[in-house]
Amino acid sequence: MNPQSPHYRIGDAARRSGVSTANIRYYEKEGLLSSGARAENRYRLYSDEDVHRLRFVRLCRAMDMSLDEVRTLLQLDARGAQPGGADHAACATLDEHLEHVRTRLAELRVLEAELQALRGRCDGTGGHCHVIEALHERADAALVPEPAPVGRRHV
Repeated sequence: MNPQSPHYRIGDAARRSGVSTANIRYYEKEGLLSSGARAENRYRLYSDEDVHRLRFVRLCRAMDMSLDEVRTLLQLDARGAQPGGADHAACATLDEHLEHVRTRLAELRVLEAELQALRGRCDGTGGHCHVIEALHERADAALVPEPAPVGRRHV
């Protein structure tokens, strides 16, 4: 093995990148990581560049980016810095993700208020907590419509 281009088996790449072996295999399947070199024993070998790419993917995923968003950023990175091109496209990807995060934050604020209201149903006094009752009430109020009947086929 060339000392300037070290290669790691999947467990070593996982430890160095902080990405589980299962996720490494998944990212390969999804095309986020190439299925590059193999040793004579057919084990997949990972380079320092692969480990860095895995760290990049892990960082993006930790920021709640979708695989498509990560894929877009990786494709832009592969093209290299182009005047006004890739950098603006990366910003557009981040802007879209920011909008998703803002929407999710609004949803989480509504959820927080709902949970606080639910928690208010049990004030610690008396012998009975009304949280479970409130959950049953909400479950009954959220009835799922019955599926439409399936018509008979005429042959």
